[in-house]
Amino acid sequence: MGDKAHTHPGAAGRAQAADHPQSVRNVVLVGHSGSGKTTLVEALALTAGAVNRAGRVEDGGCVSDYDEIEHRQQRSVQLSLVPVDWDGTKINLLDTPGYADFVGELRAGLRAADAALFVVSASDGVDGSTRMVWDECAAVGMPRAIVVTHLEAARADFEEMTRICAETFGADDPDAVLPLYLPLHGPQAPDGHAPVTGLVGLLSQKLFDYSTGERKESEPGEDQLPRIEEARNRLIEGIISESEDETLMDRYLGGEQVDVGTLIEDLERAVARGVFFPVLAAAPAAEGARQGLGTVELLELITGAFPTPLEHEAPRVTTLDGRPREPAPCDPDGPLVAEVVKTSSDPYVGRISLVRVFSGTLRADQTVHVSGHGLADRGHEDHDVDERIGALSTPFGKVQRPVSHVIAGDLACVAKLGRAETGDTLSARDDPLLMEPWEMPDPLLPLAIQAHSKPDEDKLSQGLARLVAEDPTMRLEQNQDTRQVVLWCLGEAHADVALERLRSRYGVQVDVVPHRVALRETFAERSAGRGRHVKQSGGHGQYAICEIEVEPLPAGSGIEFVDRVVGGAVPRQFVPSVEKGVRAQAARGVAAGHPLVDVRVTLVDGKAHSVDSSDAAFQTAGALALREAAAGARIHLLEPVAEVSVLVGDDYVGAVMSDLSGRRGRLLGTEQTPGGRTLIRAEVPEIEIGRYAVDLRSLSHGTARFSRRYARHEPMPPQIAERMRQKEHAAA
Repeated sequence: MGDKAHTHPGAAGRAQAADHPQSVRNVVLVGHSGSGKTTLVEALALTAGAVNRAGRVEDGGCVSDYDEIEHRQQRSVQLSLVPVDWDGTKINLLDTPGYADFVGELRAGLRAADAALFVVSASDGVDGSTRMVWDECAAVGMPRAIVVTHLEAARADFEEMTRICAETFGADDPDAVLPLYLPLHGPQAPDGHAPVTGLVGLLSQKLFDYSTGERKESEPGEDQLPRIEEARNRLIEGIISESEDETLMDRYLGGEQVDVGTLIEDLERAVARGVFFPVLAAAPAAEGARQGLGTVELLELITGAFPTPLEHEAPRVTTLDGRPREPAPCDPDGPLVAEVVKTSSDPYVGRISLVRVFSGTLRADQTVHVSGHGLADRGHEDHDVDERIGALSTPFGKVQRPVSHVIAGDLACVAKLGRAETGDTLSARDDPLLMEPWEMPDPLLPLAIQAHSKPDEDKLSQGLARLVAEDPTMRLEQNQDTRQVVLWCLGEAHADVALERLRSRYGVQVDVVPHRVALRETFAERSAGRGRHVKQSGGHGQYAICEIEVEPLPAGSGIEFVDRVVGGAVPRQFVPSVEKGVRAQAARGVAAGHPLVDVRVTLVDGKAHSVDSSDAAFQTAGALALREAAAGARIHLLEPVAEVSVLVGDDYVGAVMSDLSGRRGRLLGTEQTPGGRTLIRAEVPEIEIGRYAVDLRSLSHGTARFSRRYARHEPMPPQIAERMRQKEHAAA
């Protein structure tokens, strides 16, 4: 590449709605925090003429959407869209957060995109989470390219970084990860660092000098050719090995000179097929300059080699009752199938939905059908409604440019879709459809909250509903056992953002309280109890006596009530009253205030009075009998145990297994998986893994994932149970 002529697009670089899927490229930028994704988006927007100076979007907006967290510190925590135009092609640049806590925003970006740019810092290298995202893209065959940034760093080494990328991303085929350009260095500074001032194209053998802030092309000198010969030959062999022309390699090895145009065409096809992954270099423009280093080359790659939406395999589509339908074609005249990939709130506009249209054409003022995905377990209500599309716009920073329609393959923002949430499908009102949802990460860090004051309590429910509507990676739980409101988040930064949004967007101040795990109680041995409720205080009295026996049952049995009264000692009409009293007391607990489970309560005897006995009296007697039985027996405190599965790199297996053992975990087994990783399965008490999402990330340097599911309740060790009782007593 690099042999094409370009003119600076100027204001035309501000992309509007596309007119055909062929002229659209949807690109997601992936990389760890600090790798330079947002800076790269700004540089590309500047080179494309979408902005007039580095790091700024005129008309009053910033390129990226930032939320303020932890006082003055700024973190980019949201997926943001920046559309630009290059040579008549609309490029939708999707900038994703680099923090692991916001992987939901990253997954949304992957869903909306047709190709990915992996942004790697020459000074920081490749982290574990970036490697995991690469594997995700590989699993679905998404085309990828790599951009090396921070070349201005003192110890930056492009060649060394390219080698690391080949080892990391090209484990199966290192020759599929190769540079298209080599950097040119300017005069050496006093500190020994020689800044990168340009690039040399390995295929075109042209020099591209950016030192003046404008890309200038020239021929290399004779002294520069030997430097690029080895890299050029390896690149040509890598391209030819992925060529669909099986005769090309034999011809090349036979000494035939392959035309550069043919190599570029084969390169572009290999990149679009997701079998070749070029490495490029990029740097932002200096103050007053119009082009950042490598940005023209990167825009050339995106428009020439990345696939169009026509080449993207559409997600599966079904009817609302689950019957499969033919995949929706990427055709502006096809049936409407679009998806909400992000939901956000604007204090002035209200709810804004970022939508990717996969088929058909979405028009302003059109009535569409909105279908939800059934995320009721995360606090998202199911919905199946018709809604009218409000204003359509293409965003640029904080500026929204109105458009009349959005065709298949393009993205746009829809205002005021009151019921639509992230992951919902928009389709024709008379032919409602449902797209197969993308995988949502499971939030595993609990955040227990309560309203700070009475006015906050009144607004809390609505604020939480809006919060989870925007973020499907967050789960809202109203725990009936602990009576806590719990937000399940992906990590500490995710939790911080949730609290800040509740305060700043919805005016709700909350307090974070310790998260409680739902414990249970059960009898460890047989026991008996007598409940006597007799009161005579003039007038109508109360009289009820019952005797019960209690015995433990296997786990999961619940409460079983048996009537073995003979001779009418307890009249028939009052037996249900005794059972009701027993079950009510069991729900309140008999020792530490946790629900009683897995026992059989047998009513064996009792007494009644012809006048003073009543339903209420026997309910009270039943409760008293159960409490007396508990007072004379050993009571086990039961804790929930989770089955935990941890997928971790082999280098960290020992540390993870040791950590699980320290959490009273029982190892169930290990299993080798592809990519040098191990799946560890263990059973661990839930009390011990409240912060495991944070601890595991630290332990594995962000390379491990885990899942958990409830297995059962089992007796807590006596010493831990005693400490728990003392702690709860002190709190009370």
